[in-house]
Amino acid sequence: MSDFGPAELVAGLCHTDRDNPLPLWQNGHISSCFNQLILGALPHAAMAIFSSCYLSMARCSLLQTSPPCGWTLRLLSALLAALLFTADVILVSVLQLGDMYLDILTDSCAILAWLVHFSAIAVLQRTAVRRSRGPPLLLVMVLLLVPNLVITLMIYCDNKEYLNITEPLKLARFVLATARTLPFLFYLLAFAFPCISDAGYTLYINAVDGSPLIPERTQPDTGEMVAEDGSSCVSRLFYLWLNPLLRRGQQGQLERPTDVYHLPWKLRTSVVCRYFHQCWEACQRGAAVRDREDQWPRPVSRNLLSGTWSSHYQEETLDLDGKVKLLKVLHKAFGVRYYILGVLKVIVNMLSFAGPLLLSSLVNFMEDKEAPVSWGVWCALGLFATTLLCSVLRNIFDFEVSKVALSARAALVSAIYGKALRVSGCSLAGFTLGEVVNLMSTDTDRVVNFFRSFHELWSMPVQFSITLYLLYVQVGVAFLGGLCVALVLVPFNKFLASRILSNNKHMLGCKDNRVKLMTEILFGIRVIKFYNWEPHFTQKVADCRQQELSHLKAIKYLDAMCVYTWAALPVVISILTFLTYVLLGHQLTAAKVFTTLALVGMLITPLNAFPWVLNGVLEAKVSLERTQRFFELTNQDLQAYYALVSPEDSQTSVLLSQGTFSWQGPNSFEGETETGAAKGSLQLHSLNLHVKKGSLVVVVGKVGCGKSSLLAALTGELNRLSGVLFVTDREAGFGLASQEPWIQHASVRDNILFGKDYEAAFYQAVIEACALSDDLNVLPNGDKTEVGENGVTLSGGQKARLALARAVYMDKDIYLLDDPLAAVDTDVAEHLMTKCIMELLRGKTRILCTHRIEFVDEADLVVLMDNGTIIRTGTPAEILPLVEAVPKKRKNEHNMKEKDGTEQDEDEQGSPPDLHVDDDPDMLGAEQKQVGGLAWRVYQTYWVAVGRVLAISILLSLLLMQASKNVSDWWLSHWISELKNNGSTWTNGSSSAAFSSPHLLLFSPGGLISPLPSVQTDLSNNTNSDVKFYLTVYGSIAMANTVFTAIRAFLYAYGGICAASVIHNRLLDQVLKATVTFFDTTPLGRILNRFSSDLYSVDDSLPFILNILLANIFSLLGMLVVISYGLPWVLVPLLPLAVLYYRTQHFYRHTSRELKRLCSLTLSPVYSHFSETVTGLGTIRASGSSARFEEESARRLEQNQRCLFLSNAAMQWLDIRLQLIGVAVVTGLGVIAVVQHQFSSVDPGLVGLSLSYALSITALLSGLIFSFTQTEMQLVSVERTEEYSTGLPTEPQHQSAQLPPAWPEHGWLEFRNVVLTYRDGLPNALDGVSLVVRPGEKIGIVGRTGSGKSTMFLALFRMVELKQGQILLDQLDISTVGLAQLRLRMAIIPQDPFLFSGTIRENLDPCGRHPDQHLLDVLEQCHLSPVVCRMGGLDAVVGERGKSFSVGQRQLLCLARALLTQAKLLCIDEATASVDQKTDKLLQQTIREKFQDKTVLTIAHRINTILDCDRVLVMHAGKVVEFDTPAALCQTDNSIFHRLVGDQGE
Repeated sequence: MSDFGPAELVAGLCHTDRDNPLPLWQNGHISSCFNQLILGALPHAAMAIFSSCYLSMARCSLLQTSPPCGWTLRLLSALLAALLFTADVILVSVLQLGDMYLDILTDSCAILAWLVHFSAIAVLQRTAVRRSRGPPLLLVMVLLLVPNLVITLMIYCDNKEYLNITEPLKLARFVLATARTLPFLFYLLAFAFPCISDAGYTLYINAVDGSPLIPERTQPDTGEMVAEDGSSCVSRLFYLWLNPLLRRGQQGQLERPTDVYHLPWKLRTSVVCRYFHQCWEACQRGAAVRDREDQWPRPVSRNLLSGTWSSHYQEETLDLDGKVKLLKVLHKAFGVRYYILGVLKVIVNMLSFAGPLLLSSLVNFMEDKEAPVSWGVWCALGLFATTLLCSVLRNIFDFEVSKVALSARAALVSAIYGKALRVSGCSLAGFTLGEVVNLMSTDTDRVVNFFRSFHELWSMPVQFSITLYLLYVQVGVAFLGGLCVALVLVPFNKFLASRILSNNKHMLGCKDNRVKLMTEILFGIRVIKFYNWEPHFTQKVADCRQQELSHLKAIKYLDAMCVYTWAALPVVISILTFLTYVLLGHQLTAAKVFTTLALVGMLITPLNAFPWVLNGVLEAKVSLERTQRFFELTNQDLQAYYALVSPEDSQTSVLLSQGTFSWQGPNSFEGETETGAAKGSLQLHSLNLHVKKGSLVVVVGKVGCGKSSLLAALTGELNRLSGVLFVTDREAGFGLASQEPWIQHASVRDNILFGKDYEAAFYQAVIEACALSDDLNVLPNGDKTEVGENGVTLSGGQKARLALARAVYMDKDIYLLDDPLAAVDTDVAEHLMTKCIMELLRGKTRILCTHRIEFVDEADLVVLMDNGTIIRTGTPAEILPLVEAVPKKRKNEHNMKEKDGTEQDEDEQGSPPDLHVDDDPDMLGAEQKQVGGLAWRVYQTYWVAVGRVLAISILLSLLLMQASKNVSDWWLSHWISELKNNGSTWTNGSSSAAFSSPHLLLFSPGGLISPLPSVQTDLSNNTNSDVKFYLTVYGSIAMANTVFTAIRAFLYAYGGICAASVIHNRLLDQVLKATVTFFDTTPLGRILNRFSSDLYSVDDSLPFILNILLANIFSLLGMLVVISYGLPWVLVPLLPLAVLYYRTQHFYRHTSRELKRLCSLTLSPVYSHFSETVTGLGTIRASGSSARFEEESARRLEQNQRCLFLSNAAMQWLDIRLQLIGVAVVTGLGVIAVVQHQFSSVDPGLVGLSLSYALSITALLSGLIFSFTQTEMQLVSVERTEEYSTGLPTEPQHQSAQLPPAWPEHGWLEFRNVVLTYRDGLPNALDGVSLVVRPGEKIGIVGRTGSGKSTMFLALFRMVELKQGQILLDQLDISTVGLAQLRLRMAIIPQDPFLFSGTIRENLDPCGRHPDQHLLDVLEQCHLSPVVCRMGGLDAVVGERGKSFSVGQRQLLCLARALLTQAKLLCIDEATASVDQKTDKLLQQTIREKFQDKTVLTIAHRINTILDCDRVLVMHAGKVVEFDTPAALCQTDNSIFHRLVGDQGE
């Protein structure tokens, strides 16, 4: 042994010659020995040594965040490499080949090296190095190992033993060596993309500076993280950045919109809008956008969170003028990004064709017993690679498109909002509120959907052509047979689509009318209940609904036709194709049949989807045009409207010279006459007015003379046709209190502050001056109390004073006050006049319109208007005699405590204290977001609504349809197997080669089309009958399938319509029967939502998506049965995959559901804020608050965009995981097929069938979850309508049978110890009221707010039921009478004059009980004839909520309504507050004459209205304090009434 040295050792290890122990070259490549020792063991040893140097590096204890994923990936790669080498050692030991020890040595070195390397990386991760790629030396070490791996693989490939499937262990070593490339690739990938460039700003919005983070120990709050920005490539590819949010959703902690991530920087609303505005400017100038850097500015600071961020893009306010084409701007802003995605789409489409081609190749391989195994392996590998790549790219494409769509939505919504704030009042009159809100909702959505459909539009024809070519290659000319049918169906489909579209348009029209009607019904619900008009309006709604449903029926049945043709088409096409092919005398093979089936499946999709895609694009075009029309409206041009030259006199505040103003634009378009500016609307002409700074100007004149229009002219809302208007310091804005107060849906304090800072002293002064202190003490949370939309929870007087307080708090120089004194009673009016208008606003310029002549004395200047012009201006002494004289009002000596007598208006009987039970600051309670899954009850509700029997038959037809489809496919595969078995007996070798030779790959020239002639001769005799038999069976099964499909489609459509009809009728019925309290405490929008969006879901979206869900469930079941029948082994990988699928979808669905709910929850504030803005445009613009409102809108939009973006991302998160499961199934099938081919014979027919099914499994799996989640979302609508159909408090519905027809004959009214509470736990609104009113008596009722005056009327009409006591009318207890009977026999004139849009006739007499002449007489008595004649008689339209009339004229119309009812008892709730003195006198006279022998109860603010009553009732805190004749009360010194009247009664 003495000569044993290194050479001998090496020779022994390598089994080489001692003279040349380490040969470099052997058998044409580098020798295995050199490769293992020099290229393998040596570099591994070096790697171990150098890696160990890093094990002692100092750790950094401050790093709490998880390391960048590049490092994690490197860590995992090292571990994987070590494991693979370990597996190799085990195999080598088992095999025990000659160079076993050499392999063990090399492998052991490798294991050691990778383990040390693993530890080194683990250490480096915890050091400061993690912020970089780490030491480059480590990379060099890894790269040195590459040659060893490459050469090893080459050696194995040359050695045939390693590729032989009969030697599984050697094959396994080859597989392991191949697998070793993976950790290398991952390692290099992780080094190349360490994903730490942005780690500073990782996900935390507070760390914009990019410094390394040292956050607290806790898990960061998802609400503080930024989505996607700063995540690594792997994280973006698999949406790992979403996991914290999904986890939170699964724990059920996604409560509020603020819990979701912030948008990535480039999708922030402010960023997108700024960029969009730059593009708009560029298009206006026709110039290019400034260089790219400018487009995406750097991150905003953290005050985005607190909501104080200023949107820079508003500073250089853009006019958004219509000279620019919107499409052009959108193209400029998003075009490039969008086209780049188109390239991705092309790649995805190309890859989708690989599936059928590889399938064909694989089946050919199955048919050929002698085919080399490598062919099968390559096919299986190809299937894996192409499906994987295709799914990843498709996922990226979808997500990126959704991002572009999201940006476009943000840009459009903000632009529409901005435009609405700038458009001039008269041009906006051409649009109703609903249309403008629609632009922001429906139209924007359609334009955004265009982004999704456009790429489909060009890619579908391309897909179609390629599929046809491949079909031609498969079956030659035979494909024309099927194609003809398909092409015939295209125009048919187009026809169906256009019919559906036109019906849809009509249906939406009917739906709009119905929702508009519902809006009015809900606004006027009190009037409807007072007058007992419910049956009439129910009928009106039912008629609208009937029309809507007739179109819905048409849509659903046409849809069923579409579904039917779609489902029957593949069967028909394949039958015809195979028939033609066989009749041409060719032989069918498994490969052919299944490739053809897969291709036919690919043909159907573009054919069917194309009309819809086209529709989407056309709809977007229409919506874009509508939006364009809105952008083309003229903007307010205040520069041109006001004169810029200031008069010489520096004391002038407002100067008007020869001004002519109109509500209509100079070029008003046709649509206008119908809408707001109805024909005959007033024009102001030849106005001259000079107002000095600091003066008080009072404008008087009769109802409808143009007082409010004069103020609108001053604020710039009208159109100046000629003359000069000058206002000093106009930029500062005006303090405007409009006649119909506009109140925001916010707290009382927010309404008053209106965006200004809170200054306690001034705020207190304003509250005092506007007489609001008492009201605030009564409200449950003082000034923090929420006010409902349009101020529904306040009385009329409170609304007026709140609007006044807001104006005063703005602290402007010029105040325009439009009759703020009308809705309050004398006392409060006086308080407002002295404390607010005269004291607090002293020194300001005040222009006050009023009917209260007693206050005119205070004025510096009085302006008398009539018929749209100023007829006189002068001092009070000059003008007053021209106005109807009234008794002078003496100041009260005893300034009594009951300062505030605001009235509680009819609209809000629940006087504020009564409305608020709980301490919850938001008394209306935010709308409840349902939590968790849907209760089974909801499914049951829908099941019952469809009808049990119908539902069961639908499911049965579905089952039969699926079964017949699967059986027909199975029959095909059976036929092929039979052919093959017979074929071996009767064909000679050469001909069988024609259909089973490996060379018959897809594109082999000509080989497919003409089999050898010898086949035909043999075949014709034996098999003609066979072919006939098989084809007949196949055809009949297919026919049965189409029949079942048709039955199912039409049954389903019918079921959907039944359900829609049932659900609406129940909902409408319950809502109209609901108590008034329900309407007081529920925001209108919430009820309307049930009737609009929720019903739309039930009508349309729910049946649509449920249909898809059911089809998916049954297809999946069918597919699983067929696959398991064809290749039972598949069940092995299927079970773990099924578990995985279940876990994934479960994890996803929780969060997805919450995100969807948050989306809809954050969407309504965007729209409601918009409609609120449009309603209050006058106030917002007059006070100069536009920028603040724009900012608020952007904030709400951002909130909604966050939820939308994450909802999209969650869908993609799921999608990529499902795609991977699909890839696993397809690959698994391929591998099993190859393995089975080696070990046993398989039936190529069944394998082909299984595989062609499996190719569509991904689509089915994702379709199943999406349709399930969507169905759940849509079922929420059923849940919400159900909540109202079953859970509302309703009024008693019984009728009294014994009621005498003439009751009440006399009008004798008695209250006996009446106690009434609005809700439990509230103080009594009426507290033991007892009184008797004799027949024909006229009673005046006075008292301060909340004293229970309006409540008496409510009790009388049984709007609220009594707690104890009784009310007798003609000795009959009214609680025994049916509600309808009771309300029909009494009349009321409510405080809020409410008109329905429609004609004057419909408003006076909706039920059509009176002849026209009668109506005209009544109008004459109410002094409305001249106005009605000017408008065009009884058929003139009153406009939306009566906007063609002034407020006073509306009150007169309501009086006319009451005059029509020949009731014995009339209740008047301050019916003439907005009417001038003169008209008021005439009206009082009319009432006295018309109701001479009837009992009249009047609630009044003007004392002189009730001075001639028979008796006066004074209420206080729900009790009767005084009840006597006015004269007697005035004699009593300490009477409250006496103090009210002063000395007037004497």
